[in-house]
Amino acid sequence: MTSLLLLLGALGMALCQWLIFCYAPVEVSMGLTQKIFYLHLPLAWWGLVSFMIVFVASVAFLWKRKASAMLLAKAAGEVGELLALLTVITGIIWGKTAWGVWWTWDPRLTTALVLCFLYAGWLMLHSLDFPEERKQMLCAVTGILAFLDVPLVFVSSRIWRTIHPAVFTSQGIQMSQEMLITVLCALLAFGFFFGGLVRLRLATLKAQASIKSYQEQNTFSHSA
Repeated sequence: MTSLLLLLGALGMALCQWLIFCYAPVEVSMGLTQKIFYLHLPLAWWGLVSFMIVFVASVAFLWKRKASAMLLAKAAGEVGELLALLTVITGIIWGKTAWGVWWTWDPRLTTALVLCFLYAGWLMLHSLDFPEERKQMLCAVTGILAFLDVPLVFVSSRIWRTIHPAVFTSQGIQMSQEMLITVLCALLAFGFFFGGLVRLRLATLKAQASIKSYQEQNTFSHSA
């Protein structure tokens, strides 16, 4: 399933290149630079989905105390942090053309940057030299609290004055049919690739946990 998801994602993103540069029209005011939108939006949305998985897995860990739930949270968190960083980077590139500056403290940009810092700190907690059970509890609670910024990122452009463009407004979808088809295909292709990445990282973490458990048992046996 992991290989299939990654293959579908790769094929889908290859198709999206044709849709982006040949099918979707060139935006009038920003020209070719606007086409980074078809990368920026899927990165942002699937990054938020990653952090939602961290939240759900953290709640599941506190409820059931299963180590597999925390491994899923860590796998999704690592992928989500990568996507969030790429979202900020592509947004900076896009913003330079749209606004004439590399960075502005817009509410959407600021909350997205805070999100990157929150989950970077959350990932650092996993490397602390704490007893395993205590560390997992700390990571689970922090993973839940960090998620509070996710809905804030999503609604920031609606509750505060912002210059960040909105795709969906009260007047409807602000793009042509060709652009809409292209962005939906990009979201689907990134979704396959995202699923493959999370499953691949989860399998790696499970293998590492198995090796660590085996080494600890071996060490205990030799000591005995």
